[in-house]
Amino acid sequence: MERPILGSEALAARAMTRRALANRYDAIYRDVYLAKGVELTAALRAEAAWLFAGRQATLAGLSAAAVYGTRWIETGEPAEFYRRNGKPVRGILVHRDELLDDETRLFTGISVTTPARTAFDLGRRRGRDEAVIRLDALAQATFVTADDVNPLLQRHPGVRGLVQLREVLGLMDGGAESPQETRTRLVLVDAGLPKPETQIVVPGDFGGRSHARIDMGYKELKVGVEYEGAQHWTDPRVRANDIERYAELAALGWLIIRVGAELLDRRPWVLVARVCVALRAAGAEWPVIARILGDRVA
Repeated sequence: MERPILGSEALAARAMTRRALANRYDAIYRDVYLAKGVELTAALRAEAAWLFAGRQATLAGLSAAAVYGTRWIETGEPAEFYRRNGKPVRGILVHRDELLDDETRLFTGISVTTPARTAFDLGRRRGRDEAVIRLDALAQATFVTADDVNPLLQRHPGVRGLVQLREVLGLMDGGAESPQETRTRLVLVDAGLPKPETQIVVPGDFGGRSHARIDMGYKELKVGVEYEGAQHWTDPRVRANDIERYAELAALGWLIIRVGAELLDRRPWVLVARVCVALRAAGAEWPVIARILGDRVA
């Protein structure tokens, strides 16, 4: 895979000429280049920023998350790193807080904040839902947990955003496989329902597979919630597979609530009501269900 290079190093090593550098590479930052035609991902932008800093900075926030392989980071997001000295840089967020020694590590040869410190930083940023989405994705990529992050709250008691971070840590779940799945889970939790389990494995005969996975739900009651992107409705093969899969789940006693973008974005209360109806049908007698449903028909 093509990676960013320092132009001055390439020229000094006589690995290329100035003409080749100008014709074959695009400048990302001063003296940092990426081969033309190579997509500038969030991870490559992060590495480019680290090179720009003379390999003397520690990647942080979304840049650290991107290097760890976290998905759902827009390529247009600015790179960010910790560095005590130096001027502000256009297109790079420079953090100057102090990092403790065990809050950084080398990963693929690059200095980055640890997954726990990365979660600590991202979870304090304004916007609870966005913070949960970020931590869900980071947890899936790195397996970081709330227990890994909690000690940092004790050692940094005066930093901004700790109230939100505590809430976010209680909500994060590395089982979410997309921002939409995180948002679906948050709609249910915010309505007062118990936090659903994610990535529920159901044994059975699913077209030659020995099991199926349900995005989230309440396993003991066999009520599942599935967020389905556009391909589930427009791709004939995916749609046919879904039909067979849901038929088998129904035969095993599962009630599945299917969620699309329109329902999640415009009618979240209907989503909550449908889940409550399914839970009641499955035998749940939680007071929250009666409160939510009232006389409402899903």
